[in-house]
Amino acid sequence: MRVPRSSLVALAALMTGTLASAGALSAEMAALDPAPLGAPMNPADPAPPPQTVPAGSDPVSTALPDYKPEAPSAEPAPAPVVTTPVVPTDPLGAAIVSRLADTAPLLPRLTSKERDGIRAFYEAHAYKPLWIADGAWTEGANSVSARLAAAGEDGLDARAYTIPNLAEKPDDKAVADADLRFSAAALRYARDARGGRINLASISRLITPQLDLPNADAVLSKLTDAGSKAGDALQSYNPSTAGYQALKARLGSSRGPAPAAVKPLRLPPGPALRVGMRDARVPLLRAHFGLETRPAGTLDRGPGEPEEYDATVADAVAKFQRGRGLPGNGVLNIQTVLALADAGRPARASGSEAELIVNMERWRWLPGDLGSDYILVNIPEYRLRAYRGGSLRDEARVIVGKPESRTPLFSGLMEYAVVNPSWYVPPSILKTMAPKLAGYGGKTWGGYEVVRHGGHVSLRQPPGERNALGFIKFMFPNQHAVYLHDTPNRSLFSAAKRDFSHGCVRVDDPFRLADAVLPDWSEARLKKLIGKGERTLRLPAKLPVHLAYFTAYVDDGGTFRTLPDLYGYDAPMRAALGLPGGGGPAIAKLPEEKARRKPEAAPVAHAHAAPRREAVRPRRYSDVQPSDRYDEYDSPRRSVRRAARADGAPEYGEPGLWTPAPAPASRGWW
Repeated sequence: MRVPRSSLVALAALMTGTLASAGALSAEMAALDPAPLGAPMNPADPAPPPQTVPAGSDPVSTALPDYKPEAPSAEPAPAPVVTTPVVPTDPLGAAIVSRLADTAPLLPRLTSKERDGIRAFYEAHAYKPLWIADGAWTEGANSVSARLAAAGEDGLDARAYTIPNLAEKPDDKAVADADLRFSAAALRYARDARGGRINLASISRLITPQLDLPNADAVLSKLTDAGSKAGDALQSYNPSTAGYQALKARLGSSRGPAPAAVKPLRLPPGPALRVGMRDARVPLLRAHFGLETRPAGTLDRGPGEPEEYDATVADAVAKFQRGRGLPGNGVLNIQTVLALADAGRPARASGSEAELIVNMERWRWLPGDLGSDYILVNIPEYRLRAYRGGSLRDEARVIVGKPESRTPLFSGLMEYAVVNPSWYVPPSILKTMAPKLAGYGGKTWGGYEVVRHGGHVSLRQPPGERNALGFIKFMFPNQHAVYLHDTPNRSLFSAAKRDFSHGCVRVDDPFRLADAVLPDWSEARLKKLIGKGERTLRLPAKLPVHLAYFTAYVDDGGTFRTLPDLYGYDAPMRAALGLPGGGGPAIAKLPEEKARRKPEAAPVAHAHAAPRREAVRPRRYSDVQPSDRYDEYDSPRRSVRRAARADGAPEYGEPGLWTPAPAPASRGWW
């Protein structure tokens, strides 16, 4: 019987597949065998004969010692590894584990997360004591203990960081309890020093700094590594900024004994004295401050004249000025002469402890490193300051948010500026216009473009001199959608109390600011872009911007100043910190305003009065612009709002302050 050729081909294919399957099965069996396929099961056993690859089989499917079957496309997730905590065998370690398992608190205000962090640190260190050796406190513990006891120097409450007493010969249980409680006190101090004492949301939802609160591992590692300098390491968690240190020094002065009364010195009249001048009053100053009768000689020159007002005399005068709350510039002016003649008045620091501690706490809200170049806006002062290398280089007046639409407190990074910006009327204002816009069919309305998208209507104000954002805005993306920007209402900068905005910060002379922020764009070149369409200019490096709130501070001249509590934050902060005095806002006058470099509006009749609106003829409703029709409904301060529109520009505020903001799409200073 003759077999057809097609049947032979089919039979050959079938056998080839069978052999290949057998090879794959051998590989799978090899994977299950504890020894590789082809290796002896026992070293004494003889090795099997070498394997041969059957003809027609797939070599990859053949059992080889290093063959591993291809992993499936979706492997099941591996089972989680369960680690059993290491239980120490020594009695002291077991006592620490037992104390950690106890539900008794280690310290008031210590959170469960902080306690878990302490537990993890001790576990990583085999449950060995950190602060006690041979039944006594270590040098590092004594150093930390001294800093905790002196917590009041930094406005903290030393009673919040109680240190347990250690018996002369403590047992393991007492050592474990004392060591853990000591760690808890050090951790709590470090976090409080970085701003962890207050729930800021309880003060205001617009206080949203990114606090740099250290965790247990960072604090305990830093302190234990510092050894006998652990107290200094703990102190370093407090702010090191000059503003904080000045308030701290004033707090220490206010708590110490009153300085001795300065002997009065009545000087004859004369001109103000500066270094290099000669005057007959100089010998009297030398004698009063206990200085040499004449300037000391040097290798290049002989002794000076007794009447020479040199740097030594100026330094003594500056020190006296700072002690009396005067600018410490060393110039013998009329204020200094009157202070010298003030018979016996003690030069004690002014300002209550509570206001000093409250404002020291606000420094903790700022980053530990403000940046080499940065902008600091002090909201109650209505002033922006620009710093370079930590030194003040220039400042400008600003307008901030009204008490009912406050400027938030936080730090951000300025990324770009926009010249000729457009402005979209925010929903909080647009809702008052909605009834009039519902049936309006035009594309423009009172200078605004009507933008329709589906069933929604919005108003866009094109770039121009009447735009609510002015000619330029500076953007630092944040959750509050606020920024620095220009304004067409220049006259508002003449007022001493400048809380007119909806939350953003309006800057006087913004092109001067832009000239420094944008290194490739001079003020003159930027102004040439006006009227040429919206343009975005990115900064070469992100610039830190800090929106802060200080109602008490020491200025660069050494003068202590207080400001009205614009938003009423002082009283709730005193209450949260357990300080006395929960009264109303502080009553204080603003410091003397410096003359503006480039005035753009005529001065008003009274420094504290809003600019008056000039008389205009009565207008029909059809003559009134949309900004006049609806602006007064947006704020109860109708008289101020009318004044804000004295130059005819719209005065609405800033977009997005009370609505969720969308996702955010150096050089030195002056």
